[in-house]
Amino acid sequence: METKSLYKKFDDIRPYNDDEIPMAMERISENELFPLVASYVYPSEPLEDVRQRIVGYKTTYDFQINTMWDVNRRIIKNSITDFSCSGFEWLQKDKSYLYVSNHRDIMLDSCLLQYALVKNGFDTSEITFGANLMVNQFVIDIGRSNKMFKIERPNIDKRKFYRSSLLTSEYIRYAITEKCQSVWIAQRNGRAKDSNDFTDPGVIKMFCMIRKEDKVKALSELNIVPIAVSYEWESCDMLKTIELFKSQNGVYIKQPGEDMKSVLTGIMQQKGRVHIELCEPISNEELEECALLPDSDFHKAVAKIIDKRIISAYRLYPNNYIAYDILKGTSRFSDKYDTGQREKFIFHMDECEKYDDYDINQLKKIYLGIYANPVANKLIYK
Repeated sequence: METKSLYKKFDDIRPYNDDEIPMAMERISENELFPLVASYVYPSEPLEDVRQRIVGYKTTYDFQINTMWDVNRRIIKNSITDFSCSGFEWLQKDKSYLYVSNHRDIMLDSCLLQYALVKNGFDTSEITFGANLMVNQFVIDIGRSNKMFKIERPNIDKRKFYRSSLLTSEYIRYAITEKCQSVWIAQRNGRAKDSNDFTDPGVIKMFCMIRKEDKVKALSELNIVPIAVSYEWESCDMLKTIELFKSQNGVYIKQPGEDMKSVLTGIMQQKGRVHIELCEPISNEELEECALLPDSDFHKAVAKIIDKRIISAYRLYPNNYIAYDILKGTSRFSDKYDTGQREKFIFHMDECEKYDDYDINQLKKIYLGIYANPVANKLIYK
């Protein structure tokens, strides 16, 4: 009874239970956006056949292993030249983990991980789902049917955000230790649009909120596994360039529909090679070494451990080296790429010239930074 009342406490944020799936599938199949999504996932199937397929699902497993599996296959086929994933030797199939990942694409970072987990014989994880993305019932139904749970962004009332963080902390611990479900979360609030993959110590603080009396045990119980996701062609690179330009030249205010535009661009844009690296889990010994630090320093120290894992595991492509050399005015990494690759990169970068309302030179510098920063960060952590 106690567990039941505790679980009810999470009703506003948790994923759907299996008994809620049939109604969610009905709503999805009747939504006006359904034909568009169905035509992308199942382009050769009649709409009514797809509708019957969807309404036949009775569990989250049905939805994930059938439709979400097909969504990932379609994305990989249409926009990724090579998808790879490594590091599964660090995982045990009877254990639940907290996957702390760098964040480059709103949907694909976590979505592609689920595909890789299933392909390698592991269960899917639950996934944090920004409240800002819950724009309509259609998106909510798809998200919560896909084991996503809501997490608030910090741009709300401070007291409300604190209560929300406390609930999120409690739910993550509940999911991992009681439900035996792994959880995916980004290392910071929002995407690293500048490609600087640094963990927000506030995220580590949130993990500890429910077990403040023993911060080492609070984290060791979560079995933290850092994850590095690397895109050859950075997802939404031009959109990120414009957003960073606006941020650097005044107050950037996100427009309605901007997040969904980034989701769709991330899905459709050509990404070249994509690699996911599961890093060595954070050990209890590493946490113990930081145990005597004051809380705020402890959170920063753990964040740096995660940063080192992610930055070291991040896979660099020719584009990264090309951007670094152009930005720095050097030929330091000229052995990492050829003339054709450099010309192709410059051709893509020259898309900045379409945005003649902005300072083109500044746009190009930002664009170069998006690709060059992973090289600079890796040099720091060598």
